Amino acid sequence: MNYADLWAALCLVLVIEGLFLLIAPGAWKRMAAQLIATPERALRVGGGVMIAIGLVALQFVR
Repeated sequence: MNYADLWAALCLVLVIEGLFLLIAPGAWKRMAAQLIATPERALRVGGGVMIAIGLVALQFVR
């Protein structure tokens, strides 16, 4: 993997995040409020699961 691939992936993340804000800003704000109320441990576990799923999916794509 070269740096261009990494930057392309990060740019796509920005596009997807921007789409959520453009299409449903109210839902995004409600989600952010729920995140604040969620315990940190649950957020860490969720983040770890997302990383694992992303890495496995990346292996299938590559």
